[in-house]
Amino acid sequence: MPSGRQPSLPASTTAPSSTTALAGNRLGVASVVFFIATAATPMTVVAGVVTTGFAMTGLLGIPVAFLAVGAVLLLFSVGYVTMSRHVTNAGAFYAYIARGIGRPVGVGGAWIALLAYNALQVGLYGLLGASAVPLLEQWLGLAVPWWALALVVWAFVALLGLQAVDVNGKVLAVLLIAEVGIILVLSLSNLGHPAGGQISVAALSPAELVGPGSGAILGLAVLGFIGFEAATVYAEESRDPRRTVPRATYLSVAALALLYTLASWAMTVAVGPEAIVQASREQGIGVLFGLAGAQLGATVANIAQVLLITSIVAAAVSFHNTVARYMFSLGREGVLPAVLGRTSPRSSAPRGASITQSSIALIVIILYAATGLDPLVHLFFYGGTSGGLGVLMLLAITALGIVRFFARRRTGDGAWRTVIAPIGAVVVLLVVLGAALVNFDGLLGTPAGSVLPWLIPILYVAAGCAGIGWGLMLSRTRPRVYATLGEGPEAVRRAEERSSDSVGIGVRR
Repeated sequence: MPSGRQPSLPASTTAPSSTTALAGNRLGVASVVFFIATAATPMTVVAGVVTTGFAMTGLLGIPVAFLAVGAVLLLFSVGYVTMSRHVTNAGAFYAYIARGIGRPVGVGGAWIALLAYNALQVGLYGLLGASAVPLLEQWLGLAVPWWALALVVWAFVALLGLQAVDVNGKVLAVLLIAEVGIILVLSLSNLGHPAGGQISVAALSPAELVGPGSGAILGLAVLGFIGFEAATVYAEESRDPRRTVPRATYLSVAALALLYTLASWAMTVAVGPEAIVQASREQGIGVLFGLAGAQLGATVANIAQVLLITSIVAAAVSFHNTVARYMFSLGREGVLPAVLGRTSPRSSAPRGASITQSSIALIVIILYAATGLDPLVHLFFYGGTSGGLGVLMLLAITALGIVRFFARRRTGDGAWRTVIAPIGAVVVLLVVLGAALVNFDGLLGTPAGSVLPWLIPILYVAAGCAGIGWGLMLSRTRPRVYATLGEGPEAVRRAEERSSDSVGIGVRR
């Protein structure tokens, strides 16, 4: 080889970052809010979670529980978004735990996150089928199996997941605006038609949170906010993440808390605080739509039911994007196979991770269809409640990570953001998590003697321990990969450049 002339490197080593980078500067505050709020499925929460809470606990405290949980999550968000200024990673919880507590624990958190978010995402297909099948039979006389409808929506979500992130954001914007609009219309109508002719504020009393079912109420209220943490997942794709992430997080939590409180309180006003528990036990999800039909006519009630379906579809899209970005981050940093850490050259979407998540969902739908399990109870309710518990566990662990991150670094962000609020969030989240675990059998609605209330938490602990073990193994077998865990795209890029330089030196030799 002539001296002074260096050979060109293979394509895989000359520009590795071109397939390991998400598209930057795509999302503003509004777009991120759409991703967050649609994951929370507001229509599903108002129609289903609220009535389930009334029926299961016999307490009126659902409206004030939403306010309480919203306040807790806002407290958590103070340290969370402050840390986002120093850690930008699509892995979110995984990266925060890794940087705060340690890389092996971060991998353990990633395992818990993947289990929880996949349970939430896939569970939505069961809710979709169970909700849409009766409507098709009632309106069109079509008897369609739930899994057929689930597969249609699955294909839509899978296709959309391969598109540019801003395309997903536009679709979610349309669906969310319609969903929130009908909730506000129904809520105002309920307030305008109070039972007994007088508006009651009994359900807004903090005293209504006191009772044997208060832990279950708080656990259910947490389900209404699942997805609020996703702002940091989209930090790499946001415009000016230092402003977008905090604004989107605070705005989402506050807006959801107020929306849920208004809607659930208005429901008690229209039915009557003394009658809402019994009505919820007898009618379930039909309470909201029955009120809509009686007050505004069958057409509005039908529109509300259709928007319940679109709410589920929007949530499936949003959770798919969140799971795909978790997988992508872990693949890019070498925790999972590298194919998951590659993006589409055309759309910059996490192609390998998106296809993998879609494959998981397809397998679960097929298994449930083949075994004849109830899509509403066994897929959605068990999957959604279990996923919510996993996210609550992650919140508590991440809160600990935030405290430790700032305890070891002087960032100049102030004591409130780095010490007082983070420590307060740890204390309150551990209390809420404890209450949820104690009442988990009630949350699941399982019969006495069922193994699920203790088996599911054990599975999360096992997944976390397995992740920690994998992280420790990486520290011994792949130290270069281990050194970049949780460090984000820049650390990965520098590692790839060092690897490319090593290849170049080897070729020159």
